[in-house]
Amino acid sequence: MRRVSRGELIVLPLKTTSQIALGTVKEGYKFRNDDDARKRHVISVDWQRTDVPRTAVKQDLLHSLGATQTVCQITRNDGAWRLRRVMETGEDPGARVEAVEAVEAEDADATDTTGSTFDLERVGRDQIQAFVAEEFAGHDLERLVAAVLSAEGFFTQEAPRGADGGIDIFAGRGSLGFESPRLIVQVKSSPAPVDAGVVRELHGVLSTHGADQALLVAWGGVNRAARQELRNQFFRVRVWDAEDLLNAVFRNYEQLSEELRADLPLKRIWSLVEE
Repeated sequence: MRRVSRGELIVLPLKTTSQIALGTVKEGYKFRNDDDARKRHVISVDWQRTDVPRTAVKQDLLHSLGATQTVCQITRNDGAWRLRRVMETGEDPGARVEAVEAVEAEDADATDTTGSTFDLERVGRDQIQAFVAEEFAGHDLERLVAAVLSAEGFFTQEAPRGADGGIDIFAGRGSLGFESPRLIVQVKSSPAPVDAGVVRELHGVLSTHGADQALLVAWGGVNRAARQELRNQFFRVRVWDAEDLLNAVFRNYEQLSEELRADLPLKRIWSLVEE
């Protein structure tokens, strides 16, 4: 494997948060005589973004990031340029046609991960996530969230469009929804992370609606400031990002209506665990 040089882009998919970190190389490879063998091979990186949601990256590029190889070079679909744009702007602009044609002309068999395998579970989740983002955009995402909460035992009512005061769904236990916990739910379908102001506003209207807790469904997750705000509202406000919503869909899929399952057709598969 070639050595990296100063200024090169480094991309690290984070398994703990399902987000993506991007930065540039400050210093090339060094060997460090550390007692921990995992810390001996070092590259110094200036991490410029550590909370880019996977929803900000298009499906073809996510597929390249799904390799199980520890290290690989992204060459397909204009990946290097696009990832640098993600680092700079937070959004994936898609591949430039001329760049893709140039790579195909140079090597029609070029791949990012020759000889490697893919994390099938991650690739599958990314495909489902991309499908939901396209087919359940805007108010349809509220419909999906309401269906999941209903499957989990809540009585739900969607707020009238355009006059909800920032609240999209009311949910409560019991046949009429009067029993605790009583929730107010706000749904943000944007692929961009929401900021701390959204969390503060949602917490501020809890008492106005007589709710016990609030649920913020932020498809693109939350930024660093919002995460700090959430630590102060641990017992009052919770967040579901795209990964959390998918987990809720998976565990309740059989309880969803036939109509919704037709709109979101899924099937369970088994795969051998790779050591």
